[in-house]
Amino acid sequence: MFIIEKIEYIEEIVKNNGTISAALEDLVTSRPAILMHLTAIAEQFNKLKQSHADEILNEFDKDDLKGLYDVRTYIAHDYEGVNLSIIEWIIRFGLPKFKTQCLKVIDKSN
Repeated sequence: MFIIEKIEYIEEIVKNNGTISAALEDLVTSRPAILMHLTAIAEQFNKLKQSHADEILNEFDKDDLKGLYDVRTYIAHDYEGVNLSIIEWIIRFGLPKFKTQCLKVIDKSN
């Protein structure tokens, strides 16, 4: 699943930088990559919504999905003003939850 792949890329970026904060402080490589992967994750969920994949989307908290898409919009429209503490919270708490939920969806389909 593309979403899991993007989450794992973010996990790898953080691992390579040592901490989430260090990854977000890297203005040249890591922060832009993380923000792009978060945008891609949100876009994938939006594609599921547009294709009416309700059975899959019902496995996720609607507020979490809205929050993720709101962050995507903020990244796209106010890149320099992105609140890094929110991004850090998403990486620390949101992405593990999304990853677990994605793995459950995959497990149910097998």
